[in-house]
Amino acid sequence: MSGLDTSTLTVTAGRPYPMGPVTYAEGIRFTIFSRHATRVWIALFDTVEDQEPVWEYEFDPSHHRTGDVWSLFVRGAPEGTYFLYRMDGPFAPRQGHRYNPNIYLLDPYAKAFVGDIHDGTMKCVAVHDKMDWNDDKRPHIPLKDLVIYETHVRGFTKHPSSNANHPGTYRGLIEKIPHLKELGINAVELLPVQEFGETLLGRCSMLTGQQLTNYWGYSSIGFFAPSGRYAVTAQCQEHLDEFRDMVKALHEAGIEVILDVVFNHTSEGDERGPTLSFRGIDNSVYYLLHDGAYLNYSGCGNTVNCNHPLVRDFIMDCLRYWVAVMHIDGFRFDLASILGRDEQGHIIEEAPLIKRIAEDPVLRDVKLIAEAWDAGGAYQVGGFGDARWAEWNGKYRDDMRRFWRGDSGMRGVFATRLTGSADLYMHNERSPEHSINFITCHDGFTLHDLVSYNQKHNEANGEGNRDGANENHSWNCGHEGDTDDPDINALRRRMQKSMIATLFLSLGVPMMLGGDEMNRTQRGNNNAYCHDNEISWFDWQLLDENRELFLFYRDVIAFRRENPVFHRNAFFNGGDDHDTADLTWCEPDGNQVDWQHDAPTIACRVHPKENDDTGIYMMFNAALEAVRFRLPEGAWHVRINSAAPPPEDYFAANEAPQMHTPVFEVSGKSLVVLTSPASTQELHIR
Repeated sequence: MSGLDTSTLTVTAGRPYPMGPVTYAEGIRFTIFSRHATRVWIALFDTVEDQEPVWEYEFDPSHHRTGDVWSLFVRGAPEGTYFLYRMDGPFAPRQGHRYNPNIYLLDPYAKAFVGDIHDGTMKCVAVHDKMDWNDDKRPHIPLKDLVIYETHVRGFTKHPSSNANHPGTYRGLIEKIPHLKELGINAVELLPVQEFGETLLGRCSMLTGQQLTNYWGYSSIGFFAPSGRYAVTAQCQEHLDEFRDMVKALHEAGIEVILDVVFNHTSEGDERGPTLSFRGIDNSVYYLLHDGAYLNYSGCGNTVNCNHPLVRDFIMDCLRYWVAVMHIDGFRFDLASILGRDEQGHIIEEAPLIKRIAEDPVLRDVKLIAEAWDAGGAYQVGGFGDARWAEWNGKYRDDMRRFWRGDSGMRGVFATRLTGSADLYMHNERSPEHSINFITCHDGFTLHDLVSYNQKHNEANGEGNRDGANENHSWNCGHEGDTDDPDINALRRRMQKSMIATLFLSLGVPMMLGGDEMNRTQRGNNNAYCHDNEISWFDWQLLDENRELFLFYRDVIAFRRENPVFHRNAFFNGGDDHDTADLTWCEPDGNQVDWQHDAPTIACRVHPKENDDTGIYMMFNAALEAVRFRLPEGAWHVRINSAAPPPEDYFAANEAPQMHTPVFEVSGKSLVVLTSPASTQELHIR
């Protein structure tokens, strides 16, 4: 908006709720909380670029303050008005106060931001909540049936090879929905799209000389606002419309939208960071402090005071907005253990915020997923919240990587993870669906790099290779980095396929890292948070070069969907009696597993009554050499073989060849899945 006519503006008393700007035909009501401010100004701007307001008004506490809430109504201000606040009050860091009346502040409740925070032009925009979702139908997919694809809005289509008409944007993602549908995805988990603060990190890559950025976006400042950086146009509220169009298009395709949300810290950092919003509004309320110093359980300089009643209200208002106004289907909470820390930073049982989120009536049918740890030492995998909360299962990731790498002592824990991690979730009314299983995610190696590097290679991050996890449970298969050696590349492909199949054969909710289906590499970088470049972008040329990998993903996802046992919501009972057990474990020779004996091999039989009268026999061999497995009695058909070249790595049910020998030789670092249909006469036997 531009050309604000200030001569027509008049001010009357506002109302202390709801928070944020509210637009009417007659004007805009501005409402903001601050307990310790002594003076508050609202400033309106004519253009995004303006450094100085064209109109500014100081709140009169006797008319415009109710309790700790400052509110006034500006008659004549139109929708689309750019605005900021200023506040004065004590500057007493030891007491937690850092007021500076010379700094313009962003409204925490603003629904849209425009401009660039680096050149001081970022503004809030007063927009109206559109209520035009009548033709949008949410998929409402049961959690246990989800297949989640984690991706970054910009990186998904920014590379020129994407051939997107609007690369790196919400609209660009819409253009790639057919790719997701062909793959079999029914949920996307988007790295942060809430408006984040500084993008430039002030340092360059030591390898390329490129400016490094806050690419991932884990540094929120506008918690109600979709980022304008991912929009084709963001001058007023166009980016809100583009985001809503993306959600609607995904819903039309039967795909749910899960947002990665970052309520544990903000982009203001510690006392050395910029004052952008919360610090200048009420620092002592919004952050965890000790003698004025910022407690840092996030690893990012500050920690949000999540269990302060007012901050709880803020977070709840925000979540409700994304569900009610933006039609989001679920949330993944970054460093969620911080949500359970009290005002002294201690982890508390039945934390009010965690319980409130779980019980909130507006949020009752959305997915709640916790990253159940933080940077302050809390690790709560298996014990976060109540049965409303699912969790990223970090133990699943590590244990499955270690099994396929060939680490000793992993057979028993592999079996536990494959069958839903009962050691973590068989309590407090929990079930396998509470385990979000993953082998790779944005934080760490890609699948390509997991089998190509023993060590992280983060030199391009400009931190001396000190950042990122040191232990990745990876194996380079005999050579660090890319190679032309056909034997090593064949071994790597077997390892990849084995881990892919394991993910989708496991009880729990599978989540794959976007780009793994095209063999995307970050060149050994396991912490590419700062690379808005080809290290992070999807190179869509790789999709053609690695069609085998894409098809394998597609097929094992289809196999999972075809067999209800893999998304059942109850743990197996097990047992030794093959006639009554729902699942039995076997040695390669067909005998009952000796759990006291360490071996890199195991077989698992799922009995027909657990899978619509179709029996399943899975054979896992993490050794380098081939191993012969004896098959149970029955008519068995080959469905998945991670060591076989396409098209023999997967067979559809009506094409699966029948086994005519009592044993199957499973190649090293591979798995084989057989099925025994109720009526084998219906199968085409080759």
